[in-house]
Amino acid sequence: MFADRTRIFIQSGKGGDGHVSFRRELYVPNGGPDGGNGGRGGDVIFETDPGLNTLSDFRFNKKYKAESGQEGGKRRCTGKDGEDLILKVPEGTVIYDDETGKILADMSGDNKRVTVLNGGRGGKGNMNYATSTMQAPQYAQPGQPSQELWIRLELKVIADVGLVGFPNVGKSTFLASVTRARPKIANYPFTTLNPNLGVAYIDEGNSFVIADIPGLIEGASQGVGLGFEFLRHIERTRVIIHIVDIAGLEGRDPVDDIEKINDELKTYDPGIVEKPQVIAANKIDCLDEETKKEALDALKEAYPDAEIFPVSAATGEGIQPLLYKVKEILDSMPKEVVVFEPEIDAETLFDNPDEPFYVSKDEKQDGVYCVTGPRVERMLGYTNLESERGFLFFQQFMEKNHIIKELKKLGLEEGDTVKVGEYLEFEYFEGAEE
Repeated sequence: MFADRTRIFIQSGKGGDGHVSFRRELYVPNGGPDGGNGGRGGDVIFETDPGLNTLSDFRFNKKYKAESGQEGGKRRCTGKDGEDLILKVPEGTVIYDDETGKILADMSGDNKRVTVLNGGRGGKGNMNYATSTMQAPQYAQPGQPSQELWIRLELKVIADVGLVGFPNVGKSTFLASVTRARPKIANYPFTTLNPNLGVAYIDEGNSFVIADIPGLIEGASQGVGLGFEFLRHIERTRVIIHIVDIAGLEGRDPVDDIEKINDELKTYDPGIVEKPQVIAANKIDCLDEETKKEALDALKEAYPDAEIFPVSAATGEGIQPLLYKVKEILDSMPKEVVVFEPEIDAETLFDNPDEPFYVSKDEKQDGVYCVTGPRVERMLGYTNLESERGFLFFQQFMEKNHIIKELKKLGLEEGDTVKVGEYLEFEYFEGAEE
């Protein structure tokens, strides 16, 4: 069964706890603390797999958890990091936060691997807390908790050309005649349920991918029938081939059909109807010359600016000129894959604005300022500052919470040192908070 939409639960790994222990060896009666740090929890990562074309692997298993980090050990041993959880999805999968409905990532184009949830940071062992006044600390830091999220996966097919039209106008037959795809073809009372993909080969070195978007019905843009499930697949296409039954064998009016389908597309997403359209007036083999001319004249009168091609998907008549025209349009357009920009970062979902943070000036060290508090520790625990994405989130966190502005009120100047939490320390320069 084709599956192009599912809802799953994902959870990153918890950070391992820091360990409390003391060095105990022969001839070392007063050994110091040697409890090691906990390991980092595993991330939840999505990767595209060219061998997949559906989300059916997620139909039965709805919960996915990465491995937690191990607790630190004696003799300063750091706990083992938890293994990352890598989930394979077909190219074109869009990942949404289920609660807000906003896009977390689009697994298309260059986005072959995306980390959606970060594992918790491992806690520090008691070896890190020894000081001149506290030589035998009896405590260690717990590991950061895991992140968890309900997400929605939606597959939006990636194709150059989308075939649209009412059921039984001949889309599946058209796809079979111009590509090597073999969709099921019959006089179904409703519609094909699966989007079918095929490659149209015009001549050597010239080809493009066509998607047979399942037949639309009135009300599809409001979710009637399987409207939403069908319409999402046309969002990435660059050109639309609108197939109509020019012979009216199903009792349909081709002029009225085009208007109704375009209304549905416009209601769902106004940008779709702005895409170039080519009209394929199908089933001309079922008409005599006089009737065919009358039907085509009526179509041209209703849509004088449209590219209209009389074709027969059954016999192949008129197909080649249509394909050449579509290829000409594609060659004149940008070739980039349509990639939906993220609307929210997972880190933002776990940033609790009610948790406090504090800014202060270090009284013992001149030119040193500190940012502490539960909110800061939480942010650092989930943020990989070595990655571009993580560093960008850190900058946004500092800006959104006006932390640099608060530090400036305390006297922060260019070249001063800023300590954020227990782990991060940087030298401040003007523009760093931008």
